[in-house]
Amino acid sequence: MNHQQIDELAARFADAAIPASKWTHEAHLVIGTWHVARLGPDAALARLRAGIRALNAAHGTENSDTRGYHETITRVYVRLIDAFLRARAPGEPLDDSVAALLAGPLAAREAMLRHYSRPLLFSPAARRGWVEPDLEPLP
Repeated sequence: MNHQQIDELAARFADAAIPASKWTHEAHLVIGTWHVARLGPDAALARLRAGIRALNAAHGTENSDTRGYHETITRVYVRLIDAFLRARAPGEPLDDSVAALLAGPLAAREAMLRHYSRPLLFSPAARRGWVEPDLEPLP
């Protein structure tokens, strides 16, 4: 994915205009990386919370205890992406950072299960709010 494609995806995210079929795990990671790189982790988290909820609403996906927005997953990925980006070379182009992230262990769908047991991570409490990891501390 090149810089222009990343920016276009971010613009579609801001407009809640990414089709549900294109709102994949990879797209979540690209959008998270764009936001953390451009805004820093705190502002990125605020925008991602609002944007994911808006996109879910546009898709007709209810944000509930079992579907839609997940606070702990969003916060953990912001934190992990921030640590990943800080470890990269200063001034690295965003498309290079995104490519490295997508090719690395952070892109694995099971990446969070290093830190969280499945029952805790997918609990209603973790979906609604922040829960600390129960397996391994976060960086």
